[in-house]
Amino acid sequence: MTAERPTPAFGSLTTDEAEAALRHGTVLLLPIGSLEAHGPHLPLDTDVIIARETARRARALLVARGIPSYLLPHLAYARADCAAAFPGTVSLAAEAVEAQLDTITRALAPPGGPVLCLVNAHLEPDHIRALQRAVERGVAGGCRAVFPDQTRRPHVDRLGEEFRRGGGHAGGYETSLVMAAGGRVEESIRLSLPPNPVDLAAALRTGSPDFRALGGPRAYFGDPAAATCAEGERLYGILASIVADAAAVAIGT
Repeated sequence: MTAERPTPAFGSLTTDEAEAALRHGTVLLLPIGSLEAHGPHLPLDTDVIIARETARRARALLVARGIPSYLLPHLAYARADCAAAFPGTVSLAAEAVEAQLDTITRALAPPGGPVLCLVNAHLEPDHIRALQRAVERGVAGGCRAVFPDQTRRPHVDRLGEEFRRGGGHAGGYETSLVMAAGGRVEESIRLSLPPNPVDLAAALRTGSPDFRALGGPRAYFGDPAAATCAEGERLYGILASIVADAAAVAIGT
């Protein structure tokens, strides 16, 4: 006889358990990342690692507030045109990203049901706009969905100077987060990389969608060598609270 126990993973539920979980007052956390180049020192699934760890920590905050929450299986493919020229990158059309989210939202967060909270760690502007459009359509149709976007104020101002300058791709920001999550970091390579101070956000506004053309020939921006596990822990505290606060507001607590 198996003892009953709560589980944070929605995918591990049976269909009968899922029926009980899919109710008003529950939060479903959907980690969203990408498969793309993150410099010579971080893995292709860096954004997935960050999104899953943020969602895990946000769930702990929600449960501490008495809000039942589950982690959905992550999405690992995204709009990633900036890194498309680098081996291992997979870039979906924005329409494909939106279609997938439309389907998930209708299935799991219908009117009167749980809140679907997107926990996104892939920051390419076209990808973020695709998430925003999908959530807006879902909400317009009566579904319950929320997308706390850390690239917007006031959130962006809490995440450090490198992030504010738009130089966080595979730099000190993301590298610190991967370190704190226990993910793979090639330390000897990381410590050998010189800072790349290009303002990626500003460069993207010029219209070029390619990291090499934007000044990142090795698919990193910022300062990976300055990353620390302690900084990653600090950043996760902020990211998890952003997600948990947005989900709690959407639930109505």
